[in-house]
Amino acid sequence: MRKEVFYSLKAPYRDELRIMGYHFGQGEKAACIVGSTRGNEVQQLYVCSQLIKALKELEAHGNIAANKEILVIPSVNHYSMNIGKRFWAVDNTDINRMFPGYNRGETTQRIAAGVFEKAQGYSYGIQFTSFYMPGDFVPHVRMMETGYQNASLANLFGMPYVVIRKPKPIDTTTLNYNWQIWETSAFSVYTKETDLIDGDSARQAVSAVLRFLTRMGIIRYNCHSGYIASVIAEEELTTVHANAGGIYHRLKMPGQETHRGEVIAEILDPYEGIVRSQVISPTDGVIFFSHKKPLVMEHDIVCRIIRRLHE
Repeated sequence: MRKEVFYSLKAPYRDELRIMGYHFGQGEKAACIVGSTRGNEVQQLYVCSQLIKALKELEAHGNIAANKEILVIPSVNHYSMNIGKRFWAVDNTDINRMFPGYNRGETTQRIAAGVFEKAQGYSYGIQFTSFYMPGDFVPHVRMMETGYQNASLANLFGMPYVVIRKPKPIDTTTLNYNWQIWETSAFSVYTKETDLIDGDSARQAVSAVLRFLTRMGIIRYNCHSGYIASVIAEEELTTVHANAGGIYHRLKMPGQETHRGEVIAEILDPYEGIVRSQVISPTDGVIFFSHKKPLVMEHDIVCRIIRRLHE
C-alpha cells in the first residue's frame, strides 16, 4: 500500500485540507473507489476504511493482479465532517455537484478538479455516496443512463438491486456522470445508512466491491457469489407522498414487503400526539426507500416501492 496526499488546500483559520489516496498494486489504472464527498457521509467513510483494510491484507498476500492498480480515496470533505455539516462548511455548496471541477473557480470547484484529475483514467469507478433525500435504502448499485452505462457489469457486484437513473441537468455535475463521459465505467453503491454506521450493510458493500474486483480480474478473493440482481429503472418505482406534516412514525422498513391498502407509516400531530394522517401503500411490492427523519412536511416523498410484476 502506498499513501499519497494528492490534493491540499490552505485555510486561514485551521489546518490544511489534505485529501489522501491509497494505492494498491501498480500498473494499469484498473479501479478507483471514492468514499465520502459530503460531511455527513460517515457510513461511506467507514466502508472505505474497511475496504482499505481488506485490500491491504490482499496485497500483503500477493492477491492484487499483476499490472493492476487500485486507488481508494476515503474522504474528500472531512472539513465539513469535523463540524457536522453535510456540505462545504464555508458556503454550503456540494462538492459532488461540482465535477469535473475548475482549478481556477470557487473553492469546491477547485477541490472537485483536484479529485477528478486523480480519479479519471481508470477502467472502473466506484463511489460510495448518499441520496439527496434523507432516508434508508435497500442496499443497491445505481448507474446513470448516459449512453455509456453497462447494467450487466453492475450485476457483477452481486447486490440485490441495480437501479438505472435518467440524469437530470443537475446530475451532469456529479462524479458518476463525469466518470462515464470520460470513458470510465461508473457505479454508485448505496448502503442503508449515511450519518450513522450500519455494520451489516457496510460489510455487504465491502464484499460487493471485492466481488466485482475479483470478477474483473483485478484481485484474487474468495467470497460468496451474492445475489442475482433485479434491474430497475428509477421511474418504475412507485412514489408515495405525505399528505400532512408532523412527527413521522414509519411502520415498514426498506426491504420489507407491503400490500395495497396497508398502512406503512403514521404522521402524528406534534402538539396533541394524535394520528393526523396515515400513509397507505398504493401497490403490492417491496419497500425500496423510506423517509427516516422524525419530522415530515406535507407533500414530502416518504417512500418508494418496487411494484410487483403483476402490477
